[in-house]
Amino acid sequence: MPDHAVFRTLFTDLKAEMQKAIVGYDELLSDVLVAIFSGGHVLLEGVPGLGKTYLVRTLSQVVGLEPGRVQCTPDLMPADILGTHIVGEDEKGHRTLRYEKGPVFKNLLLVDEINRATPKTQAALLEVMQERCVTTGGERHLVPEPFLVLATQNPMEMEGTYPLPEAQLDRFMFKIKVPFPDLDSLVEISRRTTGFTEPKLANMTNGPQLMELQQKLSQMPVADPVAHYASRLILSSHPEQPDALPDVKRYVSYGASPRGLQALIRGARVWAAIQGATAVSTDDIRAIAHVSLRHRIILNFEGEAGQIKVDDIITKLLDQVKTPAQQAA
Repeated sequence: MPDHAVFRTLFTDLKAEMQKAIVGYDELLSDVLVAIFSGGHVLLEGVPGLGKTYLVRTLSQVVGLEPGRVQCTPDLMPADILGTHIVGEDEKGHRTLRYEKGPVFKNLLLVDEINRATPKTQAALLEVMQERCVTTGGERHLVPEPFLVLATQNPMEMEGTYPLPEAQLDRFMFKIKVPFPDLDSLVEISRRTTGFTEPKLANMTNGPQLMELQQKLSQMPVADPVAHYASRLILSSHPEQPDALPDVKRYVSYGASPRGLQALIRGARVWAAIQGATAVSTDDIRAIAHVSLRHRIILNFEGEAGQIKVDDIITKLLDQVKTPAQQAA
């Protein structure tokens, strides 16, 4: 495991450096950094104009990763992001096929407005997000490590959006909602961002250091009772379970997947390290439950029609599922 004091200092410094450019969003920045140190992909959802793209650009500068960007549009094709074979000439003048890499071959890939791309293009991201490679023309091309995807999406109520399929959503470790700034934040934004110069940000780490920390953090121990608690939390989101909440049985079509459990454990390890703990506790699991599960619990028609909020269901699950300490009492 990493030195806790060193890691906490680095985490605090990274967040402070980002806050030179990003106003507010204290909790949001913590969640994004937890996902980065967990090696997971992040889906940011919010209305246009809240600075989602700027946040990702700021993160790439501070973390020191090579950034790439894909601006999604309805006519974006899979080859536009993965790359394609083109005809060229070798040194002898013979025509050959050469693979030209697409923008996914970067360390930190911003997929902007992902739900404006067609399902065909969204599906093309599946392999590269999960397998971290691109297979084309019978050839397999590995993306550079570390490889992280931060995607932004507009709310589904907005015009010209295509819903992400459940399999695509499941590839994202966290889904983080970007709230509208409050009054004080808006005033500060007007002061900081209406000039012609942008704040100069320091590079606080780099790819190899980030991978080393990810490796060490993955060794944070998780006791069996805590793993059982996280697993019961996942099962409680399934409507077919006999002891499922009435709201789950009525409004939920599919519960969280095993990837949701992996996200809970991986995120809780980093969260525990931030708190200075030497092992994961149930409080760490609860702290990242909403960002880990909100995109993995799928509402049925009645839930969608009734505009039921998945976050409210998760809160009820956290109230219902007893921790090991509560069971022992």
